[in-house]
Amino acid sequence: MQTTLLDFRLRRISTVLSVAILTLSLIAAISGVLLSFYYQPTAGGAYNSLKTISETVNNGWLFLKAHSFAGNALIVCGLVQIVVMFLGRQFRKSWLTAWISGIFLVLTAIGLDWTAMILGWTQEGYWRFNIELGTIQAIPFIGNQLRDILTGGNGVSSITVEHLFAIHSYILSVASIVVALVHLGGLLWQERQMSKEMLVSEMSEIAEQGDSSANQMV
Repeated sequence: MQTTLLDFRLRRISTVLSVAILTLSLIAAISGVLLSFYYQPTAGGAYNSLKTISETVNNGWLFLKAHSFAGNALIVCGLVQIVVMFLGRQFRKSWLTAWISGIFLVLTAIGLDWTAMILGWTQEGYWRFNIELGTIQAIPFIGNQLRDILTGGNGVSSITVEHLFAIHSYILSVASIVVALVHLGGLLWQERQMSKEMLVSEMSEIAEQGDSSANQMV
């Protein structure tokens, strides 16, 4: 009974974390939409537009910080969620939806962070992206194709910023919200099943205790 109660509590923590993950995904998406009104996805305009947002636009710095914080916190919560699910023995077949969506959620969050590195058009982001492009190009069979998709077929330029902005904003952002919803739905469904199992177990114990008392009286 103690183990079952512990499992239930860990699964409740997983549900709370999934709510936090969905909230962070929505914060990142909403703040990203607001930032896109002023952001210019070009090699020269990216840095200047973010500087304008941070220094000139009313509360622009707040939305920029919220967007950055939500993206980083999403990765942390996703990794913590995987650990909690493992400790709660949620790797069983009945938790397949939660496990798959949780793993894809972490990958999507990492993808969001990775595609954002060049969107600020800073020296650090530029050179880091060039180094990682070499790693991508070294992937057998598909490395060159992936590099061309990301860069636009040439070196790192405005086209690269436009491509990563599209992937970041229209593909990965939407995917993170969808996966977060699926993850939360799977955990809520399984938690409801766990509550029913605990109720049945408690009723069975009460019935067994009643039978034992009746036998002793006889």
